[in-house]
Amino acid sequence: MAEQLAPMPTDWRRALAVAAHPDDLEYGAAAAVAVWSDEGRECAYLLATFGEAGIDSLPPQEAAELREAEQRASAVVVGATAVEFLGHTDGVLEYGMALRREVAAAVRRHRPELVLTLNHHDTWPGGSWNTPDHRAVGRAVLDAVGDAGNRWIFPDLAEDGLAPWNGVRYVAVAGSPAPTHAMDAGAGLERAVQSLLCHRTYIEALTDEPPEQYCRRFLEGGMAAVAERFGGRPGVAFELFTR
Repeated sequence: MAEQLAPMPTDWRRALAVAAHPDDLEYGAAAAVAVWSDEGRECAYLLATFGEAGIDSLPPQEAAELREAEQRASAVVVGATAVEFLGHTDGVLEYGMALRREVAAAVRRHRPELVLTLNHHDTWPGGSWNTPDHRAVGRAVLDAVGDAGNRWIFPDLAEDGLAPWNGVRYVAVAGSPAPTHAMDAGAGLERAVQSLLCHRTYIEALTDEPPEQYCRRFLEGGMAAVAERFGGRPGVAFELFTR
């Protein structure tokens, strides 16, 4: 029998969600954002790219405009408080000082207690290979949280008015093959479905299945899998790092 998942902590108010592409957060984590919004918590989004390389039938410039608009509409559905883009080139993100600095700057600017990101591991649950962009962003986030609190790392940020922020207590990784915690997100399911549906251009290029059917099947299936390790409650799972 699989080990049961612990409940997510609730002693925080502000979150920052950092992902590589539009739609990354909508494949599960957005249901949690919807519930957090209902509880009066704040969650801002930071996307490293516009996802412009994700649709084979659209040139990158055209795809970028559509995917940005879809992401902004998607965030509204679940109550995200802001959506920001770093503007990196989709598909060729590299882990390194530049990305760490940008994420650290966002952490200092938003001053969250919880930072959410996507799977930084080499593989997804089930063993399929993760993409370079996801790995790069996830690992940069884990490191940048520490950078954000150290005045001697990226000291130019303080010179620009971004004082160190040591208030991050948790980093929650969605889509991890090694989840440790979960939250009951059943109340956010319908909004999560609608939030994912906002990425219609991408989804229609991804599958021949009707978009509504595809989104509901994917999200309900993911929540049901979490329920097996979470007392029967449909939820969203995270690998949680405590600081």
